[in-house]
Amino acid sequence: MARFADHGFLTRHIAGEILARLEMVERSFSRALVIGAADAQIAAALRSQGMYVVSADTSFAAAAAAGGVQCDEDRLPFADGAFDLVVSTGVLDSVSDLPGALLLARRVLRPDGLFIAGFVGAGSLPRLRAAMLDADLAGSRGVAPRIHPLVDIRSAGDLLARAGFALPVADGESLDVRYGALDGLLADLRFGGLGGVLAGTPAPLSRLQAAAAHAAFAAQADRDGRVTETFALVYLIGWAPDTSQPRPARRGSAVASLADALGRTR
Repeated sequence: MARFADHGFLTRHIAGEILARLEMVERSFSRALVIGAADAQIAAALRSQGMYVVSADTSFAAAAAAGGVQCDEDRLPFADGAFDLVVSTGVLDSVSDLPGALLLARRVLRPDGLFIAGFVGAGSLPRLRAAMLDADLAGSRGVAPRIHPLVDIRSAGDLLARAGFALPVADGESLDVRYGALDGLLADLRFGGLGGVLAGTPAPLSRLQAAAAHAAFAAQADRDGRVTETFALVYLIGWAPDTSQPRPARRGSAVASLADALGRTR
């Protein structure tokens, strides 16, 4: 947890973006679940608004430090309808069962409760991927899956809708971070809680492969000698279904022609 303070900038950035989105929601909440407890920023902000907050994290240390519950995101041990707000910060990219995690997040929400999440998405870490590919090619065991699969914005939005959320919205941003060497990036990933989570961990790099990775990363540097790495961040917002929410009109129920509305003539 002490090292997270030095390397958890990405999770803090995601938390800040989530709080900014929450400020635009014109309604109040009373009971909140925060999934991902490594950074206390969101829980503290919600408590300052008078909410009862429960924190949950897969890490025992993070959950204990937050006074929360240790559990997997796709195995939430909470009753249906226990919260009217669920916030997930920087953890959904590494969930084994993302559809299941989203479904459980909806189930623990009361009707018209809000779910909001942010995490690292597809398109992230292109320089690291290139460096790891060079490292594997320098060895004799072939290419290994050293970065866990990541979901893109469109797929994330589709999963949100499939989980039963009403009014689903998915958006994103691209965040560029500059590094002087590969070690700095790896430290941020490892100690910032963003290390790869794979079913089968690939063999560690040999000295030859490690040297190839560092060289390949350095070869992508800009004129100032620093490498620009990219994080593609995904944000999700959805509501637990409720009869008070607006609904799309029944297909075929239109009483006016779109062509007429656009001023087109046959």
